[in-house]
Amino acid sequence: MQIRTAGIGMALAVTTGFAVVPLTTPASASPGQAATAQARSDAASGGARSAAAPDVDVSRVQGHLTQLNQIARDNGGNRRSTTNGYRQSVAYVKGKLQAAGFTVTEQACTSGCTPGAGPNLVAEWPKGDASKVYMFGAHLDGVSAGPGINDNGSGSAALLETALVLAQQNPAMLNRVRFAWWTDEEQGLNGSRFYVNSLPSTERSKIKAYYNFDMIGSTNGGYFINNLNSTASAPMKAYWDSLGLRPQENVEGQGRSDDYSFQRVGIPTSGYATGASARKTSTEAAKWGGTANRAYDPCYHSSCDTTSNINATALNRSADGIAYTVWRTAVSGGAVTSSR
Repeated sequence: MQIRTAGIGMALAVTTGFAVVPLTTPASASPGQAATAQARSDAASGGARSAAAPDVDVSRVQGHLTQLNQIARDNGGNRRSTTNGYRQSVAYVKGKLQAAGFTVTEQACTSGCTPGAGPNLVAEWPKGDASKVYMFGAHLDGVSAGPGINDNGSGSAALLETALVLAQQNPAMLNRVRFAWWTDEEQGLNGSRFYVNSLPSTERSKIKAYYNFDMIGSTNGGYFINNLNSTASAPMKAYWDSLGLRPQENVEGQGRSDDYSFQRVGIPTSGYATGASARKTSTEAAKWGGTANRAYDPCYHSSCDTTSNINATALNRSADGIAYTVWRTAVSGGAVTSSR
């Protein structure tokens, strides 16, 4: 996540109209049980999907984090956008996606990025209605101070594993899904801004919602959703509500990550976060556990942001919520529709 810059505006209003069937699973249920319960609910209501939203294996997400951590170790201890560590991170993600059957593109950032910054990586699953695109993104670069495993290997790895699960299950698709890993976020949201600015208006209009994942495994974290009460956030909130998490608005992250590049041109956005350098309140500690008056991520933008700086429970709940949202927005038979 980028350090807050003065003058960044508040999130734009969201106009997408979603109809989401909320989960009814008890708060004690596992993410996998929640997904299964939703499938049963759909079937009972006569709107069964072609496949239930999957339970993403968090150990596989952690495996990707181990690889990103090793890449940082091999390249001066970081994965900053201008370094070989970042380019090797791109190569790792790209190789996995290509092997799974995605259409993968490296987009050079030719204006507005830090000189020498590596490319954006965009992967599209080549099924579903190409005029209705749901995008899921995370920044892949880190800061020079450390390997950037929570910020933002966590979002990048969860997206990668969700994409691989989608390819493996290969369900019938209603809409198009596009995944993106952004360059140069830490230097000013530059990669995502370049991507959005490069899109012709006809292509922008095809994007029905953009979902961002920046720091989703914070060790003292909370459960935050961008634009919590918007219609775009409905499937994300429904999933976390089903686990009894009572998520809150991501106030700390407003205007600080790549969703802002989409918001500023009127594309509806949402996303998960578990917190950065802000401190957990006593109310939040009572609700979610952890330590009050301590940063959500005590290793934010520092050398200790390694694989040891990950809360596996938060990472798991986030990854499963991402998969749930992919299935609800794009897999054939889902209950989500968009009027945009």
